[in-house]
Amino acid sequence: MSSVSDLVNHQVRLAARPVGLPGPEAWEHTTEPVADPADGQFIVRISHISLDPAMRGWMNAGRSYVPPVEIGAVMRAFAAGEVIVSAHPGFAVGDHVTGTFGAQEYAVSDGAGVQKVDPSAVPMPTYLALLGMTGMTAYFGLFDVGALKEGETVVVSAAAGAVGSVVGQLAKIKGCRVVGIAGGPEKCAWLVEELGFDVAVDYRSDDVKKALRAAAPDGVDVYFDNVGGEILDIALTRLRHGARVPICGAISTYNATGPQPGPSNYMSLLVNRARTEGFLVFDYVDRFPEAAAEMAGWLREGKLQSREDVVPGTVADFPDTLLRLFRGENTGKLVLELTG
Repeated sequence: MSSVSDLVNHQVRLAARPVGLPGPEAWEHTTEPVADPADGQFIVRISHISLDPAMRGWMNAGRSYVPPVEIGAVMRAFAAGEVIVSAHPGFAVGDHVTGTFGAQEYAVSDGAGVQKVDPSAVPMPTYLALLGMTGMTAYFGLFDVGALKEGETVVVSAAAGAVGSVVGQLAKIKGCRVVGIAGGPEKCAWLVEELGFDVAVDYRSDDVKKALRAAAPDGVDVYFDNVGGEILDIALTRLRHGARVPICGAISTYNATGPQPGPSNYMSLLVNRARTEGFLVFDYVDRFPEAAAEMAGWLREGKLQSREDVVPGTVADFPDTLLRLFRGENTGKLVLELTG
């Protein structure tokens, strides 16, 4: 295709900063013609959009690790697709790519932050999951920030989510005892029966404090935190001497409408000479290739599974699909597949 002048781009833009869960009033659905790329640019037809808990934070005003999405801007989103027109020497028509393309059908890019991928090797959604940002987050959060050692005891919250499910599998590869915390019997069964976790704790029906004591009677060496709040506070009571607590996210607080209390059991860090450390996957970009190569090898060997919860729909379905994250309805990596 040499011109895109006949194409219309459907987009989802941020209309207002939400309070609590982002409802319909937070979004604006727009259309605009697709323009031909300038020199050094190319056009991507987006096939898959990643849905991530961090998106809720991007919608808020204020200082954070990335600038907030501006009112009226296309919602920031990682996505995958195919190059359909190119005026860039490094990207050809037919190349499959991933990048921060946004919640829209077509994206213009100059190649910054864009990765070429091979859909014949693994399905495209996997490049947004295990071999994408979520897999990188699990890898560097566990191995670098968590400083995992063979044979340790690892607890991970939101264990049936995109990051948590990979963390647990990576820990098992390293010979660790792994306890996952998830919501509901189906998710807990998946963790143990399919992913090989040693124990799964159902925070919806179990007494988490008692269950963790039973699952890790000698304490926890690494607690990988995805949820914050009460679960974090409980996990702090189970730390062993020298334990590490990587702080990946706090999904339990993202839609809170008021100030959230800090953990009351933080003195456990002092008593156990433990440490907690927040991290951002973007700090490890220069090492993504080595991590992707190692995890791709484990995937081929059957040591790792990548589960994508793929929801077919259109760009207009983005807002409702995003809410599945905060209702705990997804298992694995949530992806919107553009089918119309």
